Amino acid sequence: MKSLLASIALWLVFVVGLAAGVASGAVLDGTAKDLATYGGIAVSLVAGSRIARKEPIKSFLGSRPVLWFLFLFNGAVAAFCGVAVEGTQGIMAAVGMGVVSLGAGLGLLQKRAKPQPERA
Repeated sequence: MKSLLASIALWLVFVVGLAAGVASGAVLDGTAKDLATYGGIAVSLVAGSRIARKEPIKSFLGSRPVLWFLFLFNGAVAAFCGVAVEGTQGIMAAVGMGVVSLGAGLGLLQKRAKPQPERA
């Protein structure tokens, strides 16, 4: 029961962080908006990384189909952002998506490099 409540609280913090990062512009202006946006991003990143370390999500994110999807989709989005979005915003979006794509690609290579146990 304690683990269930901790998981629910962690997911709630994650969702609140996402909401603060995305929706603060509709409610706040100026410096308060920037603080709420960046604070929400930080909270959601920390909570999301804690969620990703827990077992059902960890094994799902490490599966080959999910890694292939992340590799191909984020690579395509990085290429699209590099061409379609102008200026610094396009460069940063392409770099961010490219880093995720490379991380998934490295995960695929690590899974492939694991030696198979010998059968007798």
